[in-house]
Amino acid sequence: QVQVVESGGGLVQAGGSLRLSCAASGSILTINVMGWYRQAPGKQRELVATLTHGGRTNYADSVKGRFTCSRDNAKNTLYLQMNSLKPEDTAVYYCKLNLISSAVDHYADYWGQGTQVTVSS
Repeated sequence: QVQVVESGGGLVQAGGSLRLSCAASGSILTINVMGWYRQAPGKQRELVATLTHGGRTNYADSVKGRFTCSRDNAKNTLYLQMNSLKPEDTAVYYCKLNLISSAVDHYADYWGQGTQVTVSS
């Protein structure tokens, strides 16, 4: 059984900062790719940032230079530092982990429940 829990969302004024965390627990053997996605009202879920086990990052153009994704492999935790926030960053932010656990013999995706980020103008 694998659990993925996001935290750190909230209400912030434009130009402010937030730091999201995503903690994974359970019978995890190896985490491959960890990523952040977001879904605004009426829109499809979109990629924000991904980070591989080896440290390679990928960011959506809309957040490059403002958001930084990092991970603590020892704690199975992913972070998203969000600076210079804009109203258009308002969305529910989800964490997705691609990992292999002791319960299954292949890599699979696990999603968290999401955390709301609201940026006021």
